[in-house]
Amino acid sequence: MSFPIAISAGRPFPMGATFDGEGVNFAVFSQHATRMTLCLFDANGQETLLIVLPERMGDVWHCHIAGLMPGQAYGFRAHGPYQPEDGHRFNPHKLLLDPYAKRLSGHPVWNPALFGYDVTSGHADLSMDTSDSAPFAPKSIVTDPAFGWGADRAPQRPMSDTVFYEAHVKGLTARRRDVEHPGTFLAASADPVIEHLTRLGVTAIELLPVQASITESHLIDQGLTNYWGYMTAGFFAPDPRFMLGNDVAEFQQMVARFHAAGIEVILDVVYNHTGEGHQLGPTLSFRGLDNASYYRLAENRRHYIDHTGTGNTLNLDHPMVLRMVMDSLRYWVEVMHVDGFRFDLCSTLGRTGAGFDRDAAFFQAIRQDPALSRVKLIAEPWDIGPGGYQLGAYPPPFAEWNDKYRDQVRRVWRGDAGMMRKLAIRVAGSALRFDHSGRPATSSVNFLTAHDGFTLSDLVSYNDKHNEANGEGNRDGHSNNHSDNCGIEGPTEDAAILARRAQRRRNLMTTLMFSQGTPLVLGGDEIGNSQGGNNNAYCQDNPTGWIDWDAADQGFLEFTRRVIAFRKANPILRQTRFLHARSRAVDGVPDLFWRRADGTPLSEADWTDRALRLLAVEMRMASGTPEFQKPEGAAFVVFNTGPSAMVSLPEPPAGQHWICEIDTARPDAAPRPVRDRARIQAEAIMAFALDTSRA
Repeated sequence: MSFPIAISAGRPFPMGATFDGEGVNFAVFSQHATRMTLCLFDANGQETLLIVLPERMGDVWHCHIAGLMPGQAYGFRAHGPYQPEDGHRFNPHKLLLDPYAKRLSGHPVWNPALFGYDVTSGHADLSMDTSDSAPFAPKSIVTDPAFGWGADRAPQRPMSDTVFYEAHVKGLTARRRDVEHPGTFLAASADPVIEHLTRLGVTAIELLPVQASITESHLIDQGLTNYWGYMTAGFFAPDPRFMLGNDVAEFQQMVARFHAAGIEVILDVVYNHTGEGHQLGPTLSFRGLDNASYYRLAENRRHYIDHTGTGNTLNLDHPMVLRMVMDSLRYWVEVMHVDGFRFDLCSTLGRTGAGFDRDAAFFQAIRQDPALSRVKLIAEPWDIGPGGYQLGAYPPPFAEWNDKYRDQVRRVWRGDAGMMRKLAIRVAGSALRFDHSGRPATSSVNFLTAHDGFTLSDLVSYNDKHNEANGEGNRDGHSNNHSDNCGIEGPTEDAAILARRAQRRRNLMTTLMFSQGTPLVLGGDEIGNSQGGNNNAYCQDNPTGWIDWDAADQGFLEFTRRVIAFRKANPILRQTRFLHARSRAVDGVPDLFWRRADGTPLSEADWTDRALRLLAVEMRMASGTPEFQKPEGAAFVVFNTGPSAMVSLPEPPAGQHWICEIDTARPDAAPRPVRDRARIQAEAIMAFALDTSRA
């Protein structure tokens, strides 16, 4: 080192590397290590100093080094038994990332030295490799995350006012010509992007993983990238690929700009597994620090329990692993100012030895935490393990991605028979799943498309997936997409087919915005973005996975703005209480009516009629709504998946009349008054609101 250092005991807290103005305190957990070495690196990546951590408090190894400053690169080498059959994979020849690192130097340079075992030995993972991984491994970087937030204030929008917009940081701007540094955090919050989002009407941007991740070596061998980033390497560090100068302040600046525009920032986070994979994966951090503590191990402890499909599962039953997850979440809220999280494969986080438990330690910890219990918490309510599908089973305040909504609404507009009852259930908020434990109707996060699957444009343009570019023989991705190409597979110049596809997209987007629950829009759907039929673009860090702004469908963009604005202007469409057709105390009128085209109530025979193609619903403020929430007004929506029909409108209150606000068959039509009946075109939606201006 170029300066004198002074080593002292330091403290076992906080975890990680903490700059205190005079030096850096290091604290790292390992229950089974016999010795822990801190490695310091110079600006050229050369290992300049090795320090055996002198103190251990319980299972936390620690020391303080005076004179170190932010920007210092470091890593750990953990000593202990290399006994895979017993679950231990210590190998001091491997440089390890600090699980609490707030910044990483970059991504791994794939080399056999990154693996804890000798890949050439023929003994799989049972033979320890003695080559040094430091030249190829990413380094942890000491940071000072202090940021001048000024008057930053979280928007704190209620879920009833929320419209989520899911986007990839790079894919959002990589093809925009009007922003500087496309593909970065700074570009994501550039003025043109914020203007687009605010005009669209979305209130929260949900970012695909931004925590530092790795690209598996087999993808690099094919010239591909783990574009989505679901192989996490560091739970505290922003991914370097989205930063210009590798400065965490770039992320903070992005958040501050979104907040100034009234937009919340939600992170898609992956705490169910890490990027180290199964027993033949690399040794980058957790595996080398304490494999038996960080991961759930099988009965044969050489192998991992895999509820995630990635080769490993984090062991949240261990208090220090759970602490790391909770510390990470708090860091992103308290230091980085994010507004909530979407938890990838969240069922895994609720697993105990007996399976999924809605009262598992993770859920209890997050619900009592004063910082985390007040932000938006959204579960992907499944994993691939036994009993992993848990839609509707999560405790409040969690909301959940509702794939039943996705699949059944897709089938409705594809024209499948017998789906109108399912449509009614989804439009009314999926109460059978979510109306328990005091949960609000906003608990159902309704979506039709997301990063995983077809885009909205591809949903109406392809019957089959086209994932050949992924290098897996088109075997990857979902095969049952409930999609329909409307007559021709893929691009076409047939005007009739293009018109039908456009109509169906309008129907799908309108259904989404007129359903009780909280809507989520896939970024790019509002402009007709296509991935060429690829429904699993996880490795397509190229124009396939990026939003094509130059080809924007301006007509559909304007229509999407209209239906979002209609939802925003009508609280009846975004209630917190479920609608159960119960009479309201204020006027004795039920809060929900389901009607046939002639205005009569649907009978049980109608509900079970597989040929039913038209469903009309009148919604009012829910029974039990407090008096301070005005119960006046109503919305009347007609969903028609069949031929053109005449529809009778409900009798309006005295002095009021119905206004047709949205007609998906006439997307450019101005609002118009309608008296008793209206003609709805084939495969269309019409939405009416009461004009109370003369009431």
